[in-house]
Amino acid sequence: MKLQPQSYLAEHTVRSWLLTHDHKRIGILYLLTIIVFFAIASVAAALMRIELVTPQGDLVTSETYNKLFTIHGVLMVWFFLIPSIPAVLGNFILPMMLGARDVAFPRLNLLSWYIFIAGGVLALWSLIHGGVDTGWTFYTPYSSTYSNSHVISMAAGVFVAGFSSIITGMNFMVTVHKMRAPGLRWFRLPLLVWSLYATSLIMVLATPVLAITLALMSVERVWGVGIFDPKIGGDPVLFQHLFWFYSHPAVYIMILPGMGVVSELITCFSRRRIFGYGYVAAASMAIAVLGFVVWGHHMFVAGQSVYSGMMFSILSYMVSIPSAIKVFNWTATLHKGSISFATPMLYALGFIGLFTIGGLTGLFLAALAVDVHVTDTYFVVAHFHYIMVGGMVMAFMGGLHYWWPKITGRMYPEFAGKLAAMITFIGFNLTFFPQFILGYLGMPRRYHAYPPEFQFFHILSTAGASILGVGYLLPFLYFLWSLKWGRVASGNPWEATGLEWQTPSPPPTHNFEKTPVVTREPYAYDAVTGKEEPQEGLMQQTSAV
Repeated sequence: MKLQPQSYLAEHTVRSWLLTHDHKRIGILYLLTIIVFFAIASVAAALMRIELVTPQGDLVTSETYNKLFTIHGVLMVWFFLIPSIPAVLGNFILPMMLGARDVAFPRLNLLSWYIFIAGGVLALWSLIHGGVDTGWTFYTPYSSTYSNSHVISMAAGVFVAGFSSIITGMNFMVTVHKMRAPGLRWFRLPLLVWSLYATSLIMVLATPVLAITLALMSVERVWGVGIFDPKIGGDPVLFQHLFWFYSHPAVYIMILPGMGVVSELITCFSRRRIFGYGYVAAASMAIAVLGFVVWGHHMFVAGQSVYSGMMFSILSYMVSIPSAIKVFNWTATLHKGSISFATPMLYALGFIGLFTIGGLTGLFLAALAVDVHVTDTYFVVAHFHYIMVGGMVMAFMGGLHYWWPKITGRMYPEFAGKLAAMITFIGFNLTFFPQFILGYLGMPRRYHAYPPEFQFFHILSTAGASILGVGYLLPFLYFLWSLKWGRVASGNPWEATGLEWQTPSPPPTHNFEKTPVVTREPYAYDAVTGKEEPQEGLMQQTSAV
């Protein structure tokens, strides 16, 4: 009798998880970790929204409010948004999509998680000992000279976590180059792999700039070296150039993997080949490259020259083109497709709607005259959240629902999933769309007290945040429920074409009993007839390597 390969979930001891080299387990460790950071950041956001219900600023002091939006921003950006799809879904899915048994460097993969934990502990230490009041951007000279909060330890947490991103990006790039199954040529790669590869390039090239910037800020704060403080010979605009040279590409570290996930969901649940596969893949690489040359649009009112502002404005319009290509191609894929409105598809459609709104309002901010009017207002807050939270989090939730049967071997209740997706979409729009109006009317961000005429919009936004919280809490509850009572999942519950669906659910420890040989392009859904399984003909099996 042939023995079934052992699942990666078979051994449950704590030691086996903490010392694992299995990419799937490391992805789950990242998932558990970012849930903790997301919960803490969400509590900070909830306190801010409660404070803003009334104009007087009567719940917390201005200093406490500054600390709330700082810890919210730091944890959400560097400890949730950036690692969520690459470190969680990427770690779990990427090797299986390539037909590999693991990533190229399994030990480094585990080390990246421990480094990430170390950075998070430093950030939480700052929070426990009084917090930081500089904002998540650490703008100098306030952060480097004048703030009395725990700036160094918070910056050190972000500095350390950056090494986790660099290691993960390097590992993914080598894995894509060297670990592909026979026959898996570059233009047979799933689009999520293209997105993760482009994201990895940004991680490896941009993150060191952030590390250098935070190190220079710390040097000025500790030793008084004149780098950014004009009183001692420094240049505060230099800090913004360095910070945004990393932080604008970091936006694409967050959103590019989400685009890859949405490409997988759209083609699966419309049962069609992706429209313009080559253009979508090229758009991912174009976004990664152009993302490095548009940082100056954050600095239209910061003191850079008018001519620099004009060039960065033009480049900002250019970077919107590959993003628009993706949206148009997703829409063309849906056209005449056999669309199934399963839970992952609802999240994908929500992503397209929210990302489109965020992208279009980004064009407003790329225009010099409009940007001068709305800079540092709630318009910027709304735009950023439509891209990052409305876009990336919707994609992350869609991907988590899509691959949850593969991760756990269990199905979640479909009705609850659809309900959560719709509640999240409604709650998000009610939370952040009023903030576009607030910003246009002149409400500055980062203020805990405001004129009474803005109260109506803040009440709408806080009510929406309550609904949004329910939308985020529901999946947490029914995912836990599904671990024990969920229906047992088949190897390919969505009848998808990817290599990851050719393994049992949950997968065996080494993914594939035999190395697959790829013989067909990805997303060949139109080759499926009748009840024929879509994976048939996709690959052959050869002896294990």
